Amino acid sequence: MSRKNVQSGIDPGKQLHQETVVLHQDAHLATDSSVVAPIHYSATFRADTPEGFAEMANTPRHPGFYSRYGNPVHKRVEAVIAALEGTETALLMASGMGAISTTVLGLVKQGDHVIAQRRHYMSTSKLFEEVLPRFGVTSTFVDQTDLDALSTAIRPETRLIMVETPVNPTLTLTDLEAVATLARARDILTIADNTFASPLNQKPHDLGIDIVVHSATKYFGGHHDITAGAVCCSEALAERIWSMHVTLGSVLSPMDAWLLLRGLRTLSLRMERINANALALAQWLETHPLVERVYYPGLASHPQHELARRQMTGFGAVIAFSLKGGFQAGSRFVSALQLATHAVSLGGVETLAVHTAAMWAGTMTEAQMISAGIEPNFIRMSVGVEHIDDLKADLAQALESDPAA
Repeated sequence: MSRKNVQSGIDPGKQLHQETVVLHQDAHLATDSSVVAPIHYSATFRADTPEGFAEMANTPRHPGFYSRYGNPVHKRVEAVIAALEGTETALLMASGMGAISTTVLGLVKQGDHVIAQRRHYMSTSKLFEEVLPRFGVTSTFVDQTDLDALSTAIRPETRLIMVETPVNPTLTLTDLEAVATLARARDILTIADNTFASPLNQKPHDLGIDIVVHSATKYFGGHHDITAGAVCCSEALAERIWSMHVTLGSVLSPMDAWLLLRGLRTLSLRMERINANALALAQWLETHPLVERVYYPGLASHPQHELARRQMTGFGAVIAFSLKGGFQAGSRFVSALQLATHAVSLGGVETLAVHTAAMWAGTMTEAQMISAGIEPNFIRMSVGVEHIDDLKADLAQALESDPAA
């Protein structure tokens, strides 16, 4: 397949600002003169000669052989995401959990040991608690704020340390540089879930983390219309993970990859507004008499605010807060919202809100929720790009809604 560079004036190795990266980092991968990247809706690609076919079939991640192995639009998205995270390369997958599961399964074997946090996204926790033990891989769970506990948990057979920061849903932080330093001294690979921050707010690889994973469904897509995942790492690690990816088949469709690329084009603009809105809304919520407590890394009241300022340049969309009045107050609040949508997920243009205890009530016991830091009156909100005054007005009327109405 011909892959002529039709915009060769842009050096793919040039260091660009992130606002420019999202628009131009993939230009050298263009295959025609289209201003907008085309969608390559083909499961398989033609070879011109037997020798060409052999080369395609034996080239890892070839973008023009078979779409389970790679696709031209995948390559363009991967170039942008890798540049944002500062890694050699990236891999696309069909979901965030597809990215996490494929990465972990591609790097461990029977008899290995991994370390994870006590608090992770629920499906990540299930991977370590329920799936890995079936294949003879053991896990130890530690408080992400306790580096001594992490150090004590390391064994001779420890191969991976998995972190997530800020963590869902309590927005507790992990000291990425400290974890990376500890792991590297013992030749242990580190994986960081950077979904809640995005690379525009936090760059784990720059702090020493080996592999960065994302639910690209969130900030990268930005419009709540796709599910996708990304893995950012070195070329050598990518080959190992890609081999497992080909086997498991968590493949992102060409259409969803194209939508993801379109979402990335506006990432910098959206994040600028989201960061500003979320901080302003968190500060406003702290002053409201019906709000018990606000959790947001950008607030001086956050117990790890200094760490947040050290390893983050912005604090993201997600605010968590508890309301006076218990479970009923939380339920009443989300029901009364008019602009903010009562729905899961985060990082899109619309503001979303969930009553966390109600959301997890069917899958977690009360004891499990308490252990995870999910209080009965806990609200998680992903702030969008609406005007901040309109968001404040919507939250105000929901907070003060009549219980008898």
